[in-house]
Amino acid sequence: MEKGKYYITTAIAYTSRKPHIGNTYEIVMTDALARYKRMQGYDVFFLTGTDEHGQKIEEYAKAANVTPKEYVDKVAGEIRGICDLLNTTYDKFIRTTDDYHEKVVQKIFKKLYDQGDIYKSEYEGLYCTPCESFWTESQLVDGKCPDCGREVKPTKEEAYFLKLSKYQKRLEEFIESNENFIFPEQRKKEMLNNFIKPGLQDLCVSRTSFKWGIPVTFDDKHVVYVWIDALSNYITAIGYDPDGSSDQYKKYWPADVHIIGKDIVRFHTIYWPIMLMALGEPLPKQVFGHPWLLFGTDKMSKSRGNVIYADDLVELFGVDAVRYYLLSEMPYTSDGSITYETMIERYNSDLANTIGNLVNRTIAMTNKYFDGEIQKPVAGTADDQALDADLQKTCLEAVTKVETLIAEYRMADALDTILGIAKRANKYIDETAPWALAKDELQKERLGTVLYNLLEAIRFLAVMLKPFTPDTSDAIFAQTNMNGNDYDLLEKFGVLEAGIKVGEAKPLFQRVDKDEMMKTVEERQKAAAEAEVANNKKALGGVEGVAQIGIEDFAKVELRVAEVKACEPVPKAKKLLRLTLDDGEGERTVASGIAKYYKPEELVGRKVILVANLKPATLCGVESCGMILAADCAEDDVKVIFVDDLTTGAKIR
Repeated sequence: MEKGKYYITTAIAYTSRKPHIGNTYEIVMTDALARYKRMQGYDVFFLTGTDEHGQKIEEYAKAANVTPKEYVDKVAGEIRGICDLLNTTYDKFIRTTDDYHEKVVQKIFKKLYDQGDIYKSEYEGLYCTPCESFWTESQLVDGKCPDCGREVKPTKEEAYFLKLSKYQKRLEEFIESNENFIFPEQRKKEMLNNFIKPGLQDLCVSRTSFKWGIPVTFDDKHVVYVWIDALSNYITAIGYDPDGSSDQYKKYWPADVHIIGKDIVRFHTIYWPIMLMALGEPLPKQVFGHPWLLFGTDKMSKSRGNVIYADDLVELFGVDAVRYYLLSEMPYTSDGSITYETMIERYNSDLANTIGNLVNRTIAMTNKYFDGEIQKPVAGTADDQALDADLQKTCLEAVTKVETLIAEYRMADALDTILGIAKRANKYIDETAPWALAKDELQKERLGTVLYNLLEAIRFLAVMLKPFTPDTSDAIFAQTNMNGNDYDLLEKFGVLEAGIKVGEAKPLFQRVDKDEMMKTVEERQKAAAEAEVANNKKALGGVEGVAQIGIEDFAKVELRVAEVKACEPVPKAKKLLRLTLDDGEGERTVASGIAKYYKPEELVGRKVILVANLKPATLCGVESCGMILAADCAEDDVKVIFVDDLTTGAKIR
């Protein structure tokens, strides 16, 4: 039954580098919501895409010796490939380099300027390039960017500004009168108390210090600042135009929910609503800021060497296993965690043992005892009926409970409730003991009823799993040949038709041997590290040993004094130490093969010579951003070159 429109979006992914598994949680979560809403009968439009402009992109492209467009084309392709790999059902994938988007953003900027909401002035303050964010001195944390912890740089340039202050009171009243606009509640309190009520400063919305952006049509020295550009995608993608919007825009806007990470809630609940207010457009109904997915207890970062990629996990575990883990492991308000070990544990316990085993043995028993034919259930004794009723209650209550949980974006709790159906059904098998019933001819009707109830519970399970693990759901229905795979048919327990013959029992998930899997992971990481080294060697022309170079070549090498702030062994790599270095401009990670010669505590606090502009290389899962200098003093003896009397950051000439 058609229930109306439902417009859902992710934040668009920044095309700086290939996204890791932590970045991928959002697209899978949004896909599960979109699939669930479609299953309920909503007309869903699901938008995702890529954010492709900005100073950081320009710098990455320059370092890679390609144009910015060539750079973002490659990364955008990788991002879209991961979305497809994870079986996400987006309706549109927008790129902010799309011609139609750029043209409408220019119109939006001009409209806001013409009506006085954007004005020209000069910006002088602090800028974080990785975050594309401006900060005041008071907003810094320990002198660094409060969002990413990196260095900020003083910036002074001519710029256009958006009058946030003009709309502050109106925005505050809107948020307070629409209690679910910012979700969950703690994000709402943070925005009001930390940003809005203390007073909004007008927002810098153009830049002149770089060129990779959408040009301001009436002032070609300026490009449109990333947030005006990126945030507008939610309306440009569906046909907004200040000169006249499309029917699609009129149908789907306002968005029902923006799904975003907790680190960009400010931009989506302050800058974006004010932009829309200034344009005279409705505000989205809700903004949900989800937590982060961490590696263990650390934020996932290439510089920390703890990055896991979606395609690697899919190759090892399969698409649905990765989707299931992401959605089941992320708490509602606190950060989630992923390691290979926890992935294996949840795969075996939930998917292989609980769900897979239930389906496999139920089909096998139906084939064994009734030649695969589903029997018509009959009423049994009072005790039998009580057991049956409890299983039925679990299934029916799960449907209602999951609907409530998903409305609050509690995906992990919803999956736990669905898993509860499988757990209760497995318990039902233990309580009814079908193998024992099969030995008594007088219990044949009861045995048929038990298997019917189990298959009916599996029907509920398969339908409810569809948004989360769609291929698994399809595989269950393919193996059982059951009818009743529509969501609307979950209103009643007992829809399954007798007489249908189930198919062959095939394992949905093969159990994973933890030791063997971790051995495979280690081998893959080692192979990747060796490939990286080989690529670096190839890039240098395959030079082995000593080669003569000119002064112009030597001048390209940047040697800098760096202080070792932290040091630790690299897991499963006997030769490597992971060093955190302060090079005078910020921190970076370097992997060095000196574990045989130094203990970590012998290096912390010492100053070393860093090759600062060496191309990053991944060694045993650690991205090494540079190299420290050491000398081969004798056979099997290496000495690090220490320069403790020099200033951190000083360049070696």
